[in-house]
Formats: sequence, C-alpha cells, structure tokens
Amino acid sequence: MLKNINLKASGGWLIAITGALLFSTKAIFVKLAFQHTHVTALHLLVLRMLFSMPFYVFAGLYSHQKATHKITQKQWLLIASMGILGYYFSSLFDFIGLQYISAGLERLILFLYPTFTVLINTFILKTRLKRIQLIALILTYLGIGIAFLGEVQIDTTSNYFYYGSFMVFLCAITYSIYLSGSGKLVPIIGPTPYTAYVMLFATAGVFIHFLLTAHTTTYAFFEPNLLLYGIALAIVATVLPSFLLNIGMKKVGSNNIAIITSIGPVSTILQAHFFLNEPILLLQIIGTLLVIIGVLLTSLKNSI
Repeated sequence: MLKNINLKASGGWLIAITGALLFSTKAIFVKLAFQHTHVTALHLLVLRMLFSMPFYVFAGLYSHQKATHKITQKQWLLIASMGILGYYFSSLFDFIGLQYISAGLERLILFLYPTFTVLINTFILKTRLKRIQLIALILTYLGIGIAFLGEVQIDTTSNYFYYGSFMVFLCAITYSIYLSGSGKLVPIIGPTPYTAYVMLFATAGVFIHFLLTAHTTTYAFFEPNLLLYGIALAIVATVLPSFLLNIGMKKVGSNNIAIITSIGPVSTILQAHFFLNEPILLLQIIGTLLVIIGVLLTSLKNSI
C-alpha cells in the first residue's frame, strides 16, 4: 500500500513538472510574436484563446456527459470567478508586461505567486504548511532571488520597464488567487471538467473585451507567422499545461503545485537564452540549481 501511495505521489509530481515546463514556453512564444509581428497584447491573447477553445469545448461536453453529480450554482459562480480572474486578467496583465520586459525577468516576477498562494492557503483557507514545503519554498525563492540579481543587469532604461514589471506583478497576484481557489474546487469537480469550464469562462472574458474594444484597433489576424505563434501558444503553452497542472494539483495539492512550478523561471531563462538571445549569467546558473533542489524536495513530502 505504501509503495502504491508513493508511486501515485511521484506520478503527480512528474505530471506537474511537465505542465510547468510547457507553461514556461508561453513567454518565449509571446516575445517571439512581438518581435516578428506588430500584434498587440489583446490580439495575441484572442488568438491564444481562439485556438485553444475547441479543446476545452470538447472536454467540457465530454465531462458533462460523464458527470456523476450536478455542479451547484455557487460552484458555477466560483468557476466563473476563477476563469475571469485566473486566466483572463492574469493573461492580459502578463501579455502587456511582456511587451516591455525580458522573458526571464517576467518569469521571475511572475513566480512570486507561490508565496502568495501558500500565504492564502495557510492564513485564509487554513491549510497546514508542512515543514518540507517551507524548506522547499525557502530554497526555491533563494534560487529565484539569486537569479534575479543577474536579471537586473538587463537594460532598464525603457520608459515602460516599471509599468511592464508592475503588470506582471498583478498577474502573479491574480494567478495565486486562482491557484488557491482551484485547490479547493478541483477535488470536488474533477481536474478535466474544472479546467475546461474555467478556460471557457476565461475565453468568454477575452472575447467580450475584444468585441468592446475592437473598434479602437485594427490588425490582420491571419498573418501566417502570427497564426503559428497563436497555435503554439494555444496547444503547447495553454491546453496541455492547464490540464496537466490541474491533474497534478489533484494528486499533490495546490501548495506543492505552487512550489513545483517554481522551476518555471529556470526553464524560461534557459529558453530565452537560446531562442531570444537573452544573456545567461553565473548567478542564474546558481539560482537554477537551488530551484531544482527545492522542487525535488517536494517529492519527499510523504516521507518527512
């Protein structure tokens, strides 16, 4: 029995890691789209949700047919709130911020959210913070802090640098609220239907925003390069990681998901170096090692 429990936990850990790595590609695709096209943050977000929507519609219909219990009105309201707050607002803040700061710095700021998530879970939702989670959290943030020292060497002369950083900070706050709420809803509703419904509400929010502001901007949606970026954002950086992270959350809990996904900044920094020619420094390498150690410690939570 103990071996089966450990195997189940390890499987959830691996699923969460995979989702975090795929999710970390988002900043790379967004920066490449901004570099190679003249797309705005909202237009790019519309494409992301447009190409991902069919997958969530299918998952939602399938889940509805297989459902064994009815979702209450209160639960629907919470699901809608998580979709609007967690993916619509968070994504919009993030895409706006990425126009003005590097992919590596964006990911470092964004990954303040594990701290917010753990604090929300501990002090508001009254979830017990385990010793191994605290140790892992300290290590991962020490690693991120060291890596940040390298990132601040990036040129900050842009007039919109601090505005972009603030937008990503807002993204981190809203996403942490989403994670905390999801940690309570996923075990009740199930990872697949929850992910599908949340993303459909987020898609509705994005589309409504676009329809209300479309008259103020014009852009050719069907530029070939832009379509490729939109598809990559939808499949690789949205659909797959959203399902994987929520499945992982059901297995290991939202506190551990928040800590496990701290590997994201490391992954993004490395990708940004190879695909965006952003510099990678010794401090970033040291930070990478500490983050990986912290992430690995989460897999030991059942034995400590």
